[in-house]
Amino acid sequence: MCSLSASTAFTGAALIPRFSLLAAIGGRRDLLGEPCVLAPRPGHEQVVGETSGAAEAFGIRPGMPVSEALGRCPSLALVPPDPGRAAAGWERMLRSLEGIGAEVESDRPGEAFFAIDGLRSLWGARREDVLARAARAIHEAGGAARVAGAATRFCAFAAASTAPAHRHGRSRAPRVVRNGGESDFLAPLPVALLDGRLRAERGDAGGRLVVTLERLGVATLGELAALPRVAVADRFGALGLRAQELASGSDTPLRPRRPHEELVQAIGLPESASGIQLDRALDLLIERLIADRRRRGRAIRSLRIEARLASGGSWTARAAMRSASASPERLALALRPRLTELAAPATALALHALELAPAGGEQRPLSPDPAERRRERLAEAVRQVRAAAGRDAVLRVLEVDPGSRIPERWAVLAPYNE
Repeated sequence: MCSLSASTAFTGAALIPRFSLLAAIGGRRDLLGEPCVLAPRPGHEQVVGETSGAAEAFGIRPGMPVSEALGRCPSLALVPPDPGRAAAGWERMLRSLEGIGAEVESDRPGEAFFAIDGLRSLWGARREDVLARAARAIHEAGGAARVAGAATRFCAFAAASTAPAHRHGRSRAPRVVRNGGESDFLAPLPVALLDGRLRAERGDAGGRLVVTLERLGVATLGELAALPRVAVADRFGALGLRAQELASGSDTPLRPRRPHEELVQAIGLPESASGIQLDRALDLLIERLIADRRRRGRAIRSLRIEARLASGGSWTARAAMRSASASPERLALALRPRLTELAAPATALALHALELAPAGGEQRPLSPDPAERRRERLAEAVRQVRAAAGRDAVLRVLEVDPGSRIPERWAVLAPYNE
């Protein structure tokens, strides 16, 4: 078990509560004064997501079954989730933190972690100064975050969850848990704080564990930490041991993401599309993504596909390549199974390149391949034509809906990738 000791550099946490709910609501901020929750995502477990303050007053919490939530509040409003808008908005906040030099880790919108001590030479000798600068950066990006610091990720998360939201111009100092006092700080806090962290790491199973602990009478993190480790392992397995580790004040080291350039291609669908039309639109997006000059010849490691639903909200799914590739066929093989999870017609489709491989040289085969040699000659011919007549001089025809009665929908022109 890899844990973060108290002597390790401090971790900062920046939280914006109900961020995904705020993104789904959009301009309808009046809904926040009423009982409302994020509706379940299509094809996922039928449990509610983030909740408004009015819904919490009825005892509704994230991870609760929809039937139980409606039983507690029959007038409860179910807001369709919009993970695409939430991801785009949170990416803006993460880039604001990276703009002050922070190395950021974030598993879900509304929650970010970063190392503090490396920034003290830039923004002040005190850790509170660094946290205040991080809160100000998020405020400048359009958010109001709760910030706190501690020696472990979860302790910083718990401190930020119970801290007041930072407002620009206020003199309130961010909360910092003293070194070595993690277990004492966590002991009286409710075990429900584990819900967000376990859900980010283990999905819906983490939320169910918290509900089970509460029903068994384990109300605080201190009570969970005091349970015999053997008994926790026997009853809850590895997930229970992970929860007890967090409650005891231990955690794994930070895994900062690599700063990356936003690389995205999107297409609007003239009608609510599904089936083969979505497949053709995906092929077109892949071709455009590979042809994007910002890629600079680098292979793609992971992608996110996003669809704007005709019924409202959006749908997203991620695909990681077993090995980095720029082959349209391999990218399509990785993404097309994800597209089958889309449970409603879409009005727009977008493809994001989340991680690119470093640029590297091409390794030649020991024996020449005639087919590869032919492709190289064809690519050189394409480059010569484009040098003489422009980049759009060579395109390829991609069939979209050949059975349509409207000729304009039969095919589209896509970039011809060298």
